[in-house]
Amino acid sequence: MGLNVVEKILKEHLVGGELVSGKEIAIKIDQALTQDATGTMVYLQFEAMGFEKVRNELSVSYVDHNTIQVGSENADDHAYLQSVADKYGAIFSRPGNGICHQLHLERFGMPGKTLLGSDSHTPTGGGIGMLAIGAGGIDVAVAMGGGPFNLVSPKVIKIELKGSLKPWVSAKDVILKVLDIFSTKGNVDCVFEYGGPGIKHLDVPERATITNMGAECGVTTSVFPSDDVTKAFLEAQGRGDSWREILPDPDAKYDRIEKIDLPEIEPLAAAPHSPGNIETVVSLAGKKVDQVLIGSCTNSSYRDLKTVAKILEGRKIHPSVSLGIAPGSRQVLSMMAREGLLEIFISAGARLLENACGFCIGNSMSPVTNGVSLRTSNRNFEGRSGTKTAGVYLVSPEIAAVAALYGRIVDPRSLDELKYPRVKQPKVFDIDDSMFLKPSEKGSQVKVVRGPNIGVVPKNELLPGTLSGVATIKVGDKITTDHIMPAGQRLKFRSNVATYAKYVFEGVDAEFSQRAAGNRDAGQHNFIIAGDSYGQGSSREHAALCPMFLGVKAVVAKSFERIHLANLINFGIVPFKFERAGDYDRLVQGDRLSVSGIREAVKGDGKALLKVKSTDKEFELPVRISLSDRQKDILLAGGLLNLTAAVVDKK
Repeated sequence: MGLNVVEKILKEHLVGGELVSGKEIAIKIDQALTQDATGTMVYLQFEAMGFEKVRNELSVSYVDHNTIQVGSENADDHAYLQSVADKYGAIFSRPGNGICHQLHLERFGMPGKTLLGSDSHTPTGGGIGMLAIGAGGIDVAVAMGGGPFNLVSPKVIKIELKGSLKPWVSAKDVILKVLDIFSTKGNVDCVFEYGGPGIKHLDVPERATITNMGAECGVTTSVFPSDDVTKAFLEAQGRGDSWREILPDPDAKYDRIEKIDLPEIEPLAAAPHSPGNIETVVSLAGKKVDQVLIGSCTNSSYRDLKTVAKILEGRKIHPSVSLGIAPGSRQVLSMMAREGLLEIFISAGARLLENACGFCIGNSMSPVTNGVSLRTSNRNFEGRSGTKTAGVYLVSPEIAAVAALYGRIVDPRSLDELKYPRVKQPKVFDIDDSMFLKPSEKGSQVKVVRGPNIGVVPKNELLPGTLSGVATIKVGDKITTDHIMPAGQRLKFRSNVATYAKYVFEGVDAEFSQRAAGNRDAGQHNFIIAGDSYGQGSSREHAALCPMFLGVKAVVAKSFERIHLANLINFGIVPFKFERAGDYDRLVQGDRLSVSGIREAVKGDGKALLKVKSTDKEFELPVRISLSDRQKDILLAGGLLNLTAAVVDKK
């Protein structure tokens, strides 16, 4: 039987298990990436586990998140990251070089390779034919040390594209259509593989936009075949020798096939407050817009920004709109400057923003109170923009640029005065890799710079025999890692867990951290009660690490999202699922909870009884955990750091 693209790459990298859907496998990781908001903890864990050097083919430490905040914390982080990369053998991408996913696509991505990144949008690399997966930082640290990455062998869903996109419809609309079909939940342990005759009409940056936002569906990753389109992009980047053809076999099998006719897609938007809340642009036409922001790892390529420039050329933005534009990389910025496109932005009245993550992660450009902000980024969770009352809509660069001109959402297909600009990929991209710093040959002689913001990695205790404590908080469905660990102004504390932990659930329950710390100090375990799809969104492992620091020992939820589930296990927090979803309604914050025989449950079939007691009730309800043998060992050890450090010490 023939193989699909996903199976071909997995088979080449398989080092443990069998390629049977639902079974745990281990794969070799060729490349790794980190960014500064997660990277400091990755390298602190790398050091804590005792690794002597980076052992995979390529590891790159990017600085793109914490670039503009006030105070010394960000500078401390960057100095640490530059020195630790030099010491252990990673490439360091300096601040100002660009966004990690855009840069990696341009300069390092290679078809058929595996890429593991401490950022949930690492699947951007699938646009170039990589198997690129986002994961918690400690998993990345292990992979950088030469260890395998463990995952559930995925179901492969083929998304077959036919035809070509009509004017004013772009790759962003394709992935919004996919979100409309698949939603943001229920896709755990699946991979989207794109195919069909329509893919030949999508260049690599367009494909990368689609794979980037596949993360919002909750899939493990998304991937396109590596074909002549891929080859042309790599040749234009001066990296033609890294191309290889990877196509599905004619008789390849899939767990599901979803067909999409590209000509039938119309301009779409993700309305507040979820990437899965899809509406048509025509249905939103006329809505007043206060702010338009174009950029992020989803839509900041040369193609995207040149399209925007052609729409704005010779025109002025509406006086009621603030327009910000952030190129994705220094390469894009350089080409915009050389071709005179920056002058178009400036003349139109746009604000040029740093080629960094910026507004997408809420560290700048917060909209006005109750404002409407159109953004080309990938997430519009409530409050992520920095303004909790704002309504953020996710749209394509084309729709964003037109709204900036008219001051309202407009379906450009209805405008006679605007012609759709078609932008072709250049035959040669500008190439300047001088802001990638290769590690020196000094190695162990390099002194790592540790400013006062560089904390220590907290370790968990061994899993106790009994969990006993309090339901410290009860939350609803679709709780994101943004809800658990706020970014924005708090992002600069990620290198110091003791400080960052003060803000756990800050936007949901500002008293949670103090309450949890009090329980911990009194010898009581903290339980989190949650609904469906707990842990959506970013891969930020701090959403498990900081609760662990506060004494959280278990999360009891209706369901979990993939990366966060792995992070909970990695930090020794037991992820219980309700055996009966309706039991969620029986629990309230403040209930006394206990689970006895927890170590036996972890070692055995994962079934346990949660004992509930309060002033007016006492009962038991069934909960369960589904673990591989490897995950059992991690939980019993109190986390992956404990387990891996012990293994490294033995070596």
